[in-house]
Amino acid sequence: MFDTKVAVLVHEDLAVWQKLNVTAFLATGIASAVPEAMGQPYEDAAGRHHARLLGQPILIFAASTEVLRRAWQQSLQRSLTRSAYVRAMFETGHDAVNRAVFRAEPADTPDLVGLALHGPKKEIDKATKGARLHP
Repeated sequence: MFDTKVAVLVHEDLAVWQKLNVTAFLATGIASAVPEAMGQPYEDAAGRHHARLLGQPILIFAASTEVLRRAWQQSLQRSLTRSAYVRAMFETGHDAVNRAVFRAEPADTPDLVGLALHGPKKEIDKATKGARLHP
């Protein structure tokens, strides 16, 4: 049904609150980077309007450090749209500091705890190889 896919890889060793937090932040990154992936606004039976959601499913994967690093490299090689979350971002309090700690990470091997990808299905499947759907 869709030519593209959205995948979120979250480090398997995080606390539940961290997994949820990382997933939420990464999904907003994809939504802002790929506005055409957004569906139409929702309206309830009373006629009240609600925010748009991504118009396609988001697959959530549990991943090891190795799988996250591999997906990172694959996303760079395949020019996939990505949003990333590094471990140091748990220690910050706002977006400006998040960007600073992200920029301080090694470019080829950031300490990823989450990575969201958007792109052609085949390319996303290759990039997420080794990850398993989150239980």
